[in-house]
Amino acid sequence: MKQTEIDYWITSMLETYGNVSDLNITVGKPLQVETSGQLVPVSVEPQVPALTPFQAEVFALNLIGGNKRLLDDLVKYGSCDLSYWLGQKARFRVNVFSQKTNLSTVLRKLEMKIPTISQLNLPKLFHNMAGERNGIILVTGATGSGKSTSLAALLDKINDEKPVHIVTLEDPIEYVHQHKMATFNQRELGNDFDSFASGLRAALRQAPKVILVGEMRDRETMEIGLSAAETGHLVLSTLHTVDAGQTINRILGMFEQEEQAQVRNRLVDTIRWIVCQRLLPKVGGGRVAAFEIMGMNLRVRELIMTGETEDKTFYEIIADAKALGWQTFDQHILELYEDGLITEETAASYCTRKTAVNRGLDSIKSARGESTTGITGLAMDMKKEEKRRSGF
Repeated sequence: MKQTEIDYWITSMLETYGNVSDLNITVGKPLQVETSGQLVPVSVEPQVPALTPFQAEVFALNLIGGNKRLLDDLVKYGSCDLSYWLGQKARFRVNVFSQKTNLSTVLRKLEMKIPTISQLNLPKLFHNMAGERNGIILVTGATGSGKSTSLAALLDKINDEKPVHIVTLEDPIEYVHQHKMATFNQRELGNDFDSFASGLRAALRQAPKVILVGEMRDRETMEIGLSAAETGHLVLSTLHTVDAGQTINRILGMFEQEEQAQVRNRLVDTIRWIVCQRLLPKVGGGRVAAFEIMGMNLRVRELIMTGETEDKTFYEIIADAKALGWQTFDQHILELYEDGLITEETAASYCTRKTAVNRGLDSIKSARGESTTGITGLAMDMKKEEKRRSGF
């Protein structure tokens, strides 16, 4: 296979379906793309009913292009990350990995144009986040939930409004920011620095006001991130956690038991916002983001210092602070259902506390005059119907 054939495959995979997010190259399967959360096969000429080990390997090695560091990572760790440009048509974040002695490749399509907070329909509090001068803002969620896109929109807002130096540490670079009010220096893991910890340590000597760290992967990176926030920098980063409470616990879990009291104090002083997001199937196709948002106030400070109990949880604090614009996933999911963007089944499947959401769903349906139960044929209902028919 030649490079032109590989680019033809990629182009066909992009153009066959709309709303393509990922391209999947796996031995024993045809070429596949993920569109609106579903994997679907793609036809090319000549036909590829099932990829052979040779085809999958040649595809992967062509993307790696002889890069020694990537090949070393692939041999040592079983996978490697890189970015790939398809001319001026598209950019991809690529992961090549071994499975059952074969190579597989997944390409995540990256947007060429940076979306704004308004275009993404992000919560209004994102505008407040862009105004922060220091501290830590964490955006959390599962892989593929849109964390990088939300952070890119946040950085774009800062870029529009502030003449500051912004340094990003990414794996790989996902959105290419143009210089507007701000000055951007975007660095890629492997090409420009060897680890997030060393890249972040170096960034402190590069006079930035804002630092984006692609992911807080370990204790050392978190330690330096806390120090950066304490010394007047605004640090933006991601974690693979599902909600605000788990995010705090994950950070604490990076440190030894005897260090945790000090770390709790540092978190109270540095955390500005924790945003958690999930992508939900949307009515009519596509996906819609649901957000949990927590800022900092006295109740949150107290809970970080003492830890959650049965009576006191981050969930309750966030739910009670709706007047501040904070929201739990469940509150936002109910809003999405009320607006007709998701189904009742989706709301129940993706919520955090099913009982609370079921009550909310019943309340919304009741206000609409809809039935709040699927049970029919009860004796009372039958008597009411008989009276109605007889005119009494």
